[in-house]
Amino acid sequence: MIKVAIAQVAPVVLDKARTIEKAVGIIRAAAQEGIELLVFPETFIPTYPAWVWRLRPGTDYGLSEELHALLLDNSVDMESKDLEPLQAVAAETSMTVVIGMNERDGRFSRGTIYNALVVIGPGGTILNRHRKLMPTNPERMVWGMGDASGLKVVEMSYGRLGGLICWENFMPLARYGLYAQGVEIYVAPTYDQGDGWVGSMQHIAREGRCWVLSAGTLLRGSDFLPDFPGKTELYPDDQEWVNPGGSVIVAPGGEIVAGPMYRDEGLLVCELDATLSVRGKRSLDVAGHYSRPDLFELEIDGDPLEPIEWD
Repeated sequence: MIKVAIAQVAPVVLDKARTIEKAVGIIRAAAQEGIELLVFPETFIPTYPAWVWRLRPGTDYGLSEELHALLLDNSVDMESKDLEPLQAVAAETSMTVVIGMNERDGRFSRGTIYNALVVIGPGGTILNRHRKLMPTNPERMVWGMGDASGLKVVEMSYGRLGGLICWENFMPLARYGLYAQGVEIYVAPTYDQGDGWVGSMQHIAREGRCWVLSAGTLLRGSDFLPDFPGKTELYPDDQEWVNPGGSVIVAPGGEIVAGPMYRDEGLLVCELDATLSVRGKRSLDVAGHYSRPDLFELEIDGDPLEPIEWD
């Protein structure tokens, strides 16, 4: 058994340093409760760019540019020491931390942001970095498209850990890529929420016979401070729930065991046994005895897609 939790908390919007500092405090508090695996929401650092759903294309160009510049400046550069505080606290608490972030490409142009999900192991080592394969609708004006180099399952002492970001979970072949690697604990940080989303998480738990931890985004109007560009036009009501969260934990087979958690900040906690995933595949194993590799074949290009190659 392992004690896991989802941190349904708001970031310090567009402030990388303070959001990371907040995450460090949450990790330490979770450790006091015996949490061994902690999952944060989609692009928690330094926030999900919720404004893209409210800006008018072609009309609010100046405001879009200003907000994008702030997001770029506060995005995580994996080539730097940005994540060292999180790595240090993960090692200090012997906790696995899965955290979503806006990632600034530090190797090449330095001008592109990716929606990334990072797994930090209990020793403080970065075990995987997955970039969202396909940004959704107006998100394509914010993030570049990721590749499959991070479409991996990580072998942990308590089970195989993997996941997808938000509407990537609607990509059957991406899901299958994780099922085929034997994912047992499937994380799904998301901006989506509501009954339809919860139903999709239950479907994945049934289809993949895996535990599903969906970390919902929590944002209120008051999280956009008075100096936020466009505050009075975009988020005039401090009491508004821009996104109410909706975090949920589903057991293999589809039973909801924790949540959904709405309009509340805190930890959604559950004890789980990853071996239930393997046992559940006796009746349905979509990448094993219930597959037909003689009829269907999936090929995944796991090489990083880079703009240049050095001789």
